[in-house]
Amino acid sequence: MVDRSFVTADETNVFIRELDRSYPLIERGEGMWLYDTAGNAYLDGVSGGAMVTSLGHGAVPEILKAVADQTKAISFLYNVHATTPAQERLARDLTSIAPDGFNRVHFVSGGTEANELALRMVRSYHVERGDEKRHLVVSPAQAYHGASVATFGLTGRPGLQAPYQPYIQQQPHIPPSTWLFDPTGQSALAALDEILDRDGERVAAFLIEPVSAASLPGYSPPEAFWRGLDERRRKHGFLVWFDEVVTGLGRTGTWFAADQMPIRPDVITTAKGLGAGFFPVGAMLVADHVYQAVANGSRSFEPGHTWDGAPLSCAVGSAVIAHLKRTGLVDTVRERGPWLLGELRRALEDCEMVREVRGRGFLLGVSYVDPRDGSQLLDPALQVAGRIDEEALQRLLLIYSTQPTRDGFAGDQTLLSPAFIATDTELEELVERFAASVKSVEAYVKAQSVGATR
Repeated sequence: MVDRSFVTADETNVFIRELDRSYPLIERGEGMWLYDTAGNAYLDGVSGGAMVTSLGHGAVPEILKAVADQTKAISFLYNVHATTPAQERLARDLTSIAPDGFNRVHFVSGGTEANELALRMVRSYHVERGDEKRHLVVSPAQAYHGASVATFGLTGRPGLQAPYQPYIQQQPHIPPSTWLFDPTGQSALAALDEILDRDGERVAAFLIEPVSAASLPGYSPPEAFWRGLDERRRKHGFLVWFDEVVTGLGRTGTWFAADQMPIRPDVITTAKGLGAGFFPVGAMLVADHVYQAVANGSRSFEPGHTWDGAPLSCAVGSAVIAHLKRTGLVDTVRERGPWLLGELRRALEDCEMVREVRGRGFLLGVSYVDPRDGSQLLDPALQVAGRIDEEALQRLLLIYSTQPTRDGFAGDQTLLSPAFIATDTELEELVERFAASVKSVEAYVKAQSVGATR
């Protein structure tokens, strides 16, 4: 056991997330490494814990200079009253790397705000066109779209919604097209057809992560699903909205994951990688026809978040994009992602508890099953996700595992999303520590199974 510094609920004035956990007291970071107050070095396998620090921890001189220069000029201005060169510059920078036809963008502080804004946008689009019946947003049940009451309704996971259901506007959901239920995507399309047959005139949008993050790490539906979704969009008139809060700005090896999909969205939301951990900034981008609905209609759209388009956050966003372009890191992720996925698969190939290792770029996921049959989800009472995270922490590795089993669509899983600047040696170390953690928990699970049969 390595001696290191922790904080518990009884030792802090912070209202921490889980009161029964001890939290490492991290005082600084450098590249792929986090250092606690005792000097121990943790290998960061999830970019700050939330897939944010894509450029690693510590100083990036041109970004720090952008912060200093913008702060000296003007750090905050409410964009209801005026725009700024920083906001205008980031709008040009972001639309220049977005998919073709995305020429309008509105800036916010983060992913939840971006998705809440887009929820209003898809409603406004239809109202502007005289189709006021449309307000429903369909999405896969296993997803995560934010932590506000409105975005909880977009997230079809009972465990996240409870106990806030009285406040939540429930939205319709379809099962995800995973190996467990629907490897072809046809069942998901059939479920979507049921909703459209019943409520098609009220459906405003279909919302989906092109590559999932927290809920189904590294997962993307099969091509047949995307083709079928496009056909139904054309037939029924709803919008397709991509949640790229995680995947935007190079996480999957292209500027946006939309660049890899066989369908073009109408709305894109993004956040985490745009600020890269240096300052909170997110964005909603819309295709030209979505913008024109407002331009040809009321000519007014009222988002209204305080930090929307603030010059300091916009200056950071532009500096991040410039750094990614100068260093070629998006190309690096695209080129090295398949290698990292292969290393991870090789390290786990003899683990009977591992069902699937998947992902694109530097967004990878591992799903677990009962090692006795290789197909059933694990008993939630075993707390496999939590145990894997704790085993990794004992090995000074930071990862993120989840156990969204309440709806039966997914079981225990782990997300890996290292910084783009990771060296091959650091990635190999990440895989080695992670595989050791999984194998330790697998041994525990098998021992519990043996004990239960005696």
